[in-house]
Amino acid sequence: MTKIKPFKALRPKRELVHKVASLPYDVMNTKEATEMSKGNEFSFLHVSRSEIDLPEGVDVHSPSVYEKAKTSFQSFIERGVLFQEKKECYYIYSQTMTGRTQTGIVACSSIDDYFNNIIKKHEFTRPEKEQDRIEHMEALQAHVGPIFLTFKSNPLIDSLISKTITKDAEYSFETEDGIKHQVWIIDNEQDINQLTSLFEHEVPYTYIADGHHRTASAAKVGLKLREENNEPSAEYNFFLSVLFPSEQLAIMDYNRAVKDLNGLTKKTLIEKIKDRFDITLVDFTEAKPNQLHQFAMYIDKSWYRLTARENIIKHDPIGILDVSILQDNILSPLLGIHDPRTDNRIDFIGGIRGLEALRNRVDSGEMAIAFALFPVSIEQLMNIADSNNVMPPKSTWFEPKLRDGLFCHLF
Repeated sequence: MTKIKPFKALRPKRELVHKVASLPYDVMNTKEATEMSKGNEFSFLHVSRSEIDLPEGVDVHSPSVYEKAKTSFQSFIERGVLFQEKKECYYIYSQTMTGRTQTGIVACSSIDDYFNNIIKKHEFTRPEKEQDRIEHMEALQAHVGPIFLTFKSNPLIDSLISKTITKDAEYSFETEDGIKHQVWIIDNEQDINQLTSLFEHEVPYTYIADGHHRTASAAKVGLKLREENNEPSAEYNFFLSVLFPSEQLAIMDYNRAVKDLNGLTKKTLIEKIKDRFDITLVDFTEAKPNQLHQFAMYIDKSWYRLTARENIIKHDPIGILDVSILQDNILSPLLGIHDPRTDNRIDFIGGIRGLEALRNRVDSGEMAIAFALFPVSIEQLMNIADSNNVMPPKSTWFEPKLRDGLFCHLF
């Protein structure tokens, strides 16, 4: 069963929380992070993307970047921008985006649950991305970006959350993207014990929705420190997480763009695609896929709707996914993208950016062709994780994103 624990969060002063809270480090590049933090000395991007405060062009994986992150983090603490809770608590974190609200529990999850597959995964990780977060965590001696976990909804847990959010919120603010964020504190000993017990006895598994690399990195850092110090109950045996009931979550499309046509002409490529898909020229307003096994393709200033033919649809948990259908029938055999995890000819674009982002990347000449997909469902994600399979890379895009800097866990 699932093991969670309360913790003494390092968190922002109430009057500064809207300035501190920032998008996760991995949804932007350095240029975007620099622009987002401009004029805001309290933005947590000074910690999570610390290269923005170093000379332009610095290698983002150089020791100076991690050292700068440590210096900025310590400065936030010393200046009182962040303060540490006096007692161990749980927190409720609610996000409202375009009328939909998701409300989760901020807690520390066990690295043993990760290694024992109580925390289930649906993606492979890349060693270099793991190492980046390991270096960052070790420099700060803290987890500063919460892992986005989900679990199958439980009425007793729902009831405890509902009771908590009738009280006044500790934080309530709206970010520049129009998302409302609210936080409540669970500091009552009886409620804390009840929540811990409910997860232990009522929640057999949790699932990584977003943050596979951070989870793997936190688990490896914790295991290393445990082996060095032999303290299995120390804080480094747990990592920062937010756990949401699965029924509240929505997954957006995660789209693809490719730099060239692998030596093919547009006409030849379309003829080859016709062997496996029904293809129709459409207007931009009709392009967005509205059902499974339907795709949008943008090439040479034109949108096409592709519908997979039944004979190419596999019916195993991975093969039936639209990301698999696209990979197995177009990206690999026609465009030569055999390993999308490592091939630098392909890029991935979150659905939050809209079809305009795909069109712009192609029209600019940066990419030659782009594809939009229908989103994976949360049920598909959980079924794949339960079957100990993994999805193709970049299959899911969750919105809204959890904000960094709202909660930090010192270890």
